[in-house]
Amino acid sequence: MTFTGGRAGYAPGMRRRRVIILGATGSIGTQTVGVIEHLNALALRGAWPCAFDVVAMVAGRNGASLESLARRTNCPRTLLAEDAGHDAARLVRDTPCDLVVSAIVGLAGLEPTLAALDLGLDVALANKETLVAAGPQMMARARATGARLLPIDSEHSGVWQVLLGAGGEAAPPGLTPPPGARITLTASGGPCLHTARADLERVTPETALRHPTWRMGPKNTVDSATLMNKALELIEARWLFDVAPGDLSVVIHPQSIVHAMVTLADGSVLAQLSRPSMAYPIQFALTFPGRAPEPPRVTGADGTPDAGAPSGRAAWGTLEFVEPDPERFGALALAARVMETGGTAGAVLSAANEVAVQAFLDRRLGFTQITTLCARALDALARPGEPDLGEVREADARARRFALGALCPA
Repeated sequence: MTFTGGRAGYAPGMRRRRVIILGATGSIGTQTVGVIEHLNALALRGAWPCAFDVVAMVAGRNGASLESLARRTNCPRTLLAEDAGHDAARLVRDTPCDLVVSAIVGLAGLEPTLAALDLGLDVALANKETLVAAGPQMMARARATGARLLPIDSEHSGVWQVLLGAGGEAAPPGLTPPPGARITLTASGGPCLHTARADLERVTPETALRHPTWRMGPKNTVDSATLMNKALELIEARWLFDVAPGDLSVVIHPQSIVHAMVTLADGSVLAQLSRPSMAYPIQFALTFPGRAPEPPRVTGADGTPDAGAPSGRAAWGTLEFVEPDPERFGALALAARVMETGGTAGAVLSAANEVAVQAFLDRRLGFTQITTLCARALDALARPGEPDLGEVREADARARRFALGALCPA
């Protein structure tokens, strides 16, 4: 759904898309603004047929940054709230738009994302925790209204693009692998990939945040170091592409050039490659089914440019692939447990991990204890079945209380 309208500098009748950005001041949100500026500059030159209007922005904190981004984009509506779920959902329902970028971290993004799906809107999804906690409910809403989930995670965008090939207009939930296909997500291994296993317990926040190839927010960067991000992405892929858990796997790929691979029934492997920049999956979600000229280096939330050399085979060098060490990366086993258990297990894992990562960043929990605490929460709280959204939210709250209690025992 698009609309036409007049705005200074744009050609009469220019196609326009109205965008709401949830989580505007985070890494994905600020990079989305940069990509939109790039696309609008192309539109002004007549090099792209569609311009983008940011019609609303939501952030949980950092009012100064939100105000600055609103000025940059001439955004008329902003919402700043620490727990923005309910108010953000109302903003989505009350603001006419064509696309919602869902980049709020954690279960706080669930309610506004569901509001968008209920309206049949396209959702560019960067919030993996919502699918991890409530995948069946979200996919059911999307199927019921015809909404499309356009993945922004680079790995899921890679799977999506592989399944599309060079063309086509399908997107989840209306896009699944062919029979016999298997999906492999790549993981960089993070900054601690070559740290001796005996030294992992002494990894500091400064070390864990020093990612060699990606520029992300602190939570996702720590998740990359523990491989919890890949655990959550396996669960996300299970729902997004309707794939059996046994047809999903992870491989370590330190260069972060190959983002996903699909092995077909005959053994052929198709892959999606690009330099390690979130600008690529963000731009593809915004312009789908078209492909605009390559995005620029986009400055992240911390003021640093995205990582990676210019695109092109000569810049990629040698590409390595290594099976992950299950003892080093115990988070992957937790993903398997969650997919086997179902029910509230995803909500428990996601919530416990959020608390554990923040505790690590606050120096209240050791690096190797992040996964251990998540496993304890699953042991204590995960329940099978078909929970409703109220039970998912309660599981999230219980997991947070359990994790906090484990940090500060009575």
